[in-house]
Amino acid sequence: MSNYAVVNPATGEQVKEYPDITDAELDAAIGRATSAHESWSQTTTVGERAAMIKRVAELHSERRETLAEIATREMGKPRGQALDEVDFCAAIYEYYADNGEEFLADEPIKLLDGDGTALVRKSSMGPLIGIMPWNFPYYQVARFAGPNLIVGNPILLKPAPQCPESAAAIQDMYDEAGFPEGAYQTILASNDQIAEAIADPRVRGVSLTGSERAGAAVAEIAGRNLKKVVLELGGSDPFILLETDDLDEAVEAAVGARLDNTGQSCNAAKRFIVSDDLYDDFLSKFTEKMKGTEPSDPTSEDAEIGPLSSTTAAERLQDQLDRAIAQGAEVVVGGERKDNWFPTTVLTGITPENDAYREEFFGPVASVYRVGSEEEAVKVANDTPFGLGSYVFSSDSEQAQRIADKLDTGMVFVNGVGLDGVELPFGGVKRSGFGRELGRFGIEEFVNKKLIRVVR
Repeated sequence: MSNYAVVNPATGEQVKEYPDITDAELDAAIGRATSAHESWSQTTTVGERAAMIKRVAELHSERRETLAEIATREMGKPRGQALDEVDFCAAIYEYYADNGEEFLADEPIKLLDGDGTALVRKSSMGPLIGIMPWNFPYYQVARFAGPNLIVGNPILLKPAPQCPESAAAIQDMYDEAGFPEGAYQTILASNDQIAEAIADPRVRGVSLTGSERAGAAVAEIAGRNLKKVVLELGGSDPFILLETDDLDEAVEAAVGARLDNTGQSCNAAKRFIVSDDLYDDFLSKFTEKMKGTEPSDPTSEDAEIGPLSSTTAAERLQDQLDRAIAQGAEVVVGGERKDNWFPTTVLTGITPENDAYREEFFGPVASVYRVGSEEEAVKVANDTPFGLGSYVFSSDSEQAQRIADKLDTGMVFVNGVGLDGVELPFGGVKRSGFGRELGRFGIEEFVNKKLIRVVR
């Protein structure tokens, strides 16, 4: 039985199964990537590779409807959000195509002794493995593969087991854009095969977006083999609300931040930390809005949330919720799960002794905390193993800046949600991983920054 199959989470129907790669085919794929690096990467310019990525951007725009349909079928993403994801991918590819030459230009170094010249030349490292998740099947690939192909690093892309159809669609676009054999390859490999591939001396680095468990396993293998690794893992992002001139606007932002992608986003707001004087009103308005958002057919134009991505995901979230309740959490809003359809849920009364205090809820479940001071808000926000993103809402700009400076996270967004941009670095600290994607920092992760010093 194949590890890779499309199972529509809205219906439970298995749509299509894809064959796993064999060990011999995987070895050959690594060989093709190595050959591509020795030939294509060394004989093309940054500008020529950027032009190919520009074509990938155009193909995303041309095929946006079909690509969105695939994502909805594979993992239940509401249609409108699937279209938005494809559009964001096109913007990412365009950004790197337009700025790649500038980002990878030589950087002169001013010498202290003034004797000769020195510069840093940025060049490719070699074949890279990308291990991708199911929740954003196009976006995650774009932010990894786009910049690295402009650098000249061939890509071996392992998609999530439930997203082989979107992976095949991406492969088609890279092929049509003119990338030669071996430059971009989809590998439907098992975890054991990926472990062997990471250890292969022909592979120079690996990037994973996924769970903490998967990240730890990949980092261990990469570390043993002295390979560069970038990890973008989970998050339990705080949403801190201390002062506001418009509570309704803050509540609207809070609901949007929790329910994007049916709550299955690593950088979604998951813990809502509210000052004592705003808590009661916030909780009332927030629960009402959450309750009013119900799962619906993800293919419909007005769907806000759909089913969870799989039966496994739904069962995992149900187990977390059951344990939270058993350990003392109060359900303010909730309902009964039906197959993969999970109701919006709001929890209060979570204490540090409750597992839910430090777990990531990957679905439409929100936790609300009452705090008595700015200091307590920061303490609760930072009291988590994760450190991906965070949100601060305050009408006091100085207060917002103070809090932003104290949050132990890789990203802070003040008075806004959904503010990710192609030019903004994305990544976290602590158990949310390390390294950055997007922006200038994203293209520099897998680059050989070679010093060239010349004495006249």
